[in-house]
Amino acid sequence: MKVIIIEDEKPSARRLQRMLEKLEVKTEIMLHSVEEAIDWFQNNAHPDLIFLDIQLSDGLSFEIFEAIDIKSAVIFTTAYDEYALQAFKLNSIDYLLKPIDDEDLKKAVAKYKERLPAQQSVTLDFDDIKKLLVNPIDRTYKKRFSVKVGQHLKLLTIDDIECFYSENKGTYAYTTDGRNYLLDTTLDQLDQELEPKTFFRISRKFIVNIEAIQDMVSYTNSRLQIKLHSFKEHDIIVARERVKDFKDWLETSS
Repeated sequence: MKVIIIEDEKPSARRLQRMLEKLEVKTEIMLHSVEEAIDWFQNNAHPDLIFLDIQLSDGLSFEIFEAIDIKSAVIFTTAYDEYALQAFKLNSIDYLLKPIDDEDLKKAVAKYKERLPAQQSVTLDFDDIKKLLVNPIDRTYKKRFSVKVGQHLKLLTIDDIECFYSENKGTYAYTTDGRNYLLDTTLDQLDQELEPKTFFRISRKFIVNIEAIQDMVSYTNSRLQIKLHSFKEHDIIVARERVKDFKDWLETSS
């Protein structure tokens, strides 16, 4: 049985590897980011089973499956709450809620092995899972942020923010009056906290407000360049793998 682990927290990956060894399941390789995983799948035979974390250091692991046609069985490892776990039950071999329990892992591996004789493939509806992750019932979204300005705290409302971006390991909000504010968060966290009808993550470095978009032009390698009303500090490029979703978002957001 060929097994890999995709997990951005290396201590957690090593712990899971040791737990699997106790079950006489050998891990072939551990991958720690979306980019690393895509590169590996492009150059190696796909495994029988993937232990997959949802939130990786450079994005959601669903991006791997959007870039690569993967047929491997999947067992999710996740810290998400119960509202999302229904989808994991329906669309994967199993899910393991962190911190992973030895007995739960044993049952998940046994469940996978039970499917082997019939060679049953598992079809994962990642779009449905993503919708549950970012749009659970009764979900509330961020309406304002408190930022430190000198010795003072300032409130930024969502309507005043053109975009969020990462730079030099910091996360910034850029406002309609042309100012940058350092936030105590990450783009990955913001991606889960912002109203999806208003904000879209176009790349690993940018989340944009639909109301701030002034123009869109074709860019190299089938990408798009976004022009905002005020932000001029960097080129804002929609990642190639997100162009289709971005266009769909533009047409359906209200």
